[in-house]
Amino acid sequence: MKFQGSQNYVATPDLMLAVNAASTLQRPLLVKGEPGTGKTMLAEEVAQALNLPLLQWHIKSTTKAQQGLYEYDAVSRLRDSQLGDERVKDIHNYIIKGVLWQAFTSDHPVALLIDEIDKADIEFPNDLLREIDRMEFYCYETREMIKAKHRPLVFITSNNEKELPDAFLRRCFFHYIKFPDADTMRQIVAVHFPTLQGELLGAAMKTFYDVRNLPGLKKKPSTSELIDWLKLLVAEDIPLDALQSADNKISVPPLVGALLKNEQDVSLFEKLVSMNQRNR
Repeated sequence: MKFQGSQNYVATPDLMLAVNAASTLQRPLLVKGEPGTGKTMLAEEVAQALNLPLLQWHIKSTTKAQQGLYEYDAVSRLRDSQLGDERVKDIHNYIIKGVLWQAFTSDHPVALLIDEIDKADIEFPNDLLREIDRMEFYCYETREMIKAKHRPLVFITSNNEKELPDAFLRRCFFHYIKFPDADTMRQIVAVHFPTLQGELLGAAMKTFYDVRNLPGLKKKPSTSELIDWLKLLVAEDIPLDALQSADNKISVPPLVGALLKNEQDVSLFEKLVSMNQRNR
């Protein structure tokens, strides 16, 4: 099975090559990139394009690797034993299967997303080394080895909040999603707004890249923020001239809160606009 893009996701040739290379090598695809560049959506679209069920594991700072395998609900078993419930005789009734267990025991191949792995503790990736590499793990409570019937197509995303261990990186195929250039961005926008007028799109794109390229921004606007901003421009019926200044000087765009997400960046932007106006 080869991934060749989808109608809802604009995949560059190098990204499609990375997906297919990871599939051929039977290694997880580790995807990094700025927040909002479509890392999570990639797994969703590849799974849909290849007709694979998608299991998702969204990582938090408190997530432990064991939760992806299974959890033993000892509290429920103790309560049931006190109530004389017959279920206590079978420990399997108290094993909560994690996404890796579900992926390994599925009768059909699946795609598995481990989303934002860098949010977890630094030991989290190391704790999954054997399972990711050998596609098996041991359940001590039931005394059984859980082996993958089919190797899942694994996607792992990271926002680079923490460095990942070398031993973990060695087991992955790596791809960094570069921020889209203007031509690729137009294709992405066309997926979401196929009827958007060319002049409005051109003005919005220029404003977006002007804002994004400002030096000193703490949080540069991403692809998802551009999509949100365009959605607001269309919904509020913002006129074209609101995005264009007569002398091509930079100005505060309408609904700028969709692009800039903290007070430092808004303040920096307003100061720059004020300086531009004084220099006219």
